[in-house]
Amino acid sequence: MGQRNRSDVDETLVQQFSWHDYARLAQYVKPYRKPIYRILIVIIIANVAGMLGPYFTKIVIDNVIPAQDVQQLLWIGVLYTGSLILIGWCLRYRIYHITELGQDVLKDMRLDIFQHLQKLSFAYFDNRPHGKILIRVVNYINTLSDLLSNGLVNLISDVFNVVITLIFMFTINTRLTWYSLALIPLLALMVMVVQNRQRKAYQVLSNKQSNLNAYIHESIAGVKVTQSFAREDENFRIFDAINKDNKQTWMHAVKIQLLLWPGVQNISVITMCLIYFVGIRQIGVQVSTGTLIAFIGYINNFWNPIINIGNFYNSLITATAYLERIFETLDEPIEIMDTPSAYDLPQISGQVVFDHVNFRYEPGKNVLNDVHFEVNQGQSIALVGPTGAGKTTIINLLSRFYDVSEGAVLIDGHDVRKVTLASLRKQVGVMLQDLFIFTGTIMENIRYGKLDATDEEVMAAAKIVHADHFIKDLKDGYQTKVEERGSTLSSGQRQLIAFARVLLADPRILILDEATSSVDTKTEALIQSGLHALLKGRTSFIVAHRLSTIKNSDQIFYIEGGQIVERGNHADLIAQHGQYYRLYQSQYDMLKLNN
Repeated sequence: MGQRNRSDVDETLVQQFSWHDYARLAQYVKPYRKPIYRILIVIIIANVAGMLGPYFTKIVIDNVIPAQDVQQLLWIGVLYTGSLILIGWCLRYRIYHITELGQDVLKDMRLDIFQHLQKLSFAYFDNRPHGKILIRVVNYINTLSDLLSNGLVNLISDVFNVVITLIFMFTINTRLTWYSLALIPLLALMVMVVQNRQRKAYQVLSNKQSNLNAYIHESIAGVKVTQSFAREDENFRIFDAINKDNKQTWMHAVKIQLLLWPGVQNISVITMCLIYFVGIRQIGVQVSTGTLIAFIGYINNFWNPIINIGNFYNSLITATAYLERIFETLDEPIEIMDTPSAYDLPQISGQVVFDHVNFRYEPGKNVLNDVHFEVNQGQSIALVGPTGAGKTTIINLLSRFYDVSEGAVLIDGHDVRKVTLASLRKQVGVMLQDLFIFTGTIMENIRYGKLDATDEEVMAAAKIVHADHFIKDLKDGYQTKVEERGSTLSSGQRQLIAFARVLLADPRILILDEATSSVDTKTEALIQSGLHALLKGRTSFIVAHRLSTIKNSDQIFYIEGGQIVERGNHADLIAQHGQYYRLYQSQYDMLKLNN
């Protein structure tokens, strides 16, 4: 897990790409069959019109010029001009609508991968740098743009072009046509040799690009820490190494990619030379000058799409490395999801039971060991203990961000694994320690968990947590725009806004994970008074290191080593002179020392 979550370690594919995955890609194109059919009709018209040029050339050289038929020459000129206008219109239609088609397909792919990411468990995001996830949604899908906007339909166009050209060529001279196809086996051999090397090269490149993106994302997110420790030079050294590695891998992949195109081009030129030689020497064929010139025109019409098909194949092999990553993400199993028989959790009172729960993030290493407790409606439960003891894990299991390994979590007798996630989380309000403020207005941030809330309801929630006074002091009040993660607000203000957001959702069970850790003592006292009325009649779980905030809780669980080693109210635990007493006394002594 540790190696996987680093920006300088290459990812390994869980499952290699298969031809079946090309069929998956085709499924994204399938809904747009009607516009594809229209485009293909236009392509066929353009291809047939394009075949007229060499044919007119043959007629003019072999018939019109020897007969000095000016009128027929003019008619052929008019028809040829008309075919060029028709080809131009078809080209314009094709370019516009193929581009639109490609962007529609990319939009659908982005939507699918974004929706899938929204459903993945916390574990998926804990195990990967966010930059490596971001590059799959943006960069890798953008890389497919040309392939889908032009490649697929152009491939069909080129195939039609080859078939139509061969029909004209066989009609004019069968034997000369077979000479034209003599080097096709050499082309096939070249493709087989190059394609495997190219695909592997771009697999490695996708890893290096992922590493680069991850390190940039991490560096931007941690720039304040970087500057605080004057680590800019060391970060530059690391980035320079990753950047150079990316460049070298890119150039190696490009070198391999460029092997195919010159080879196809050379085979095309050799084929034309062969036709000239055979036609002029009349080796096994009898052709007129007009037929030979027309045939060279058709050979160009034949090999140009072959070159295009080769370029498409190049693009396809290149894109395969990125498609592997995209499909790998889409195939990532959703660990926390509704079962087929899941039902909506009815309106709850707030009774919670942990029934002999064991939990582990990794096999063989329990984080919680046989945790068992019952909480009645309206009780407030405080979870205290050393870092890593399992406090946050307990509330994560209650909200079903993870599933228990053994045992069960019950709310009003309902196993949380058997109810729908949406109905569960609507009645369980959570304020995590790692709070997040989104780009937008303060009003939008508070309304995030209840989109149909009125402005008055938003302001009422803010007043309860005493955020109203600082919000009104801002230039635009509740319409003040904040940046990502609320960088323009103090840490205490961010927590108050996040607190109001949870309260507005009006949950029956309220979970507060270090809810007041960034709030000063005066603000904390205001929040506590506001929460007293709010928590009445609700079940609440409060994770706190500052014990002064949880003295009035109905029960306090002291958790150590994944077990509840002490439980009771504040007075009971103090009287026991156990772990809780020692923790409380140490904080009390520290407070006296600071004062």
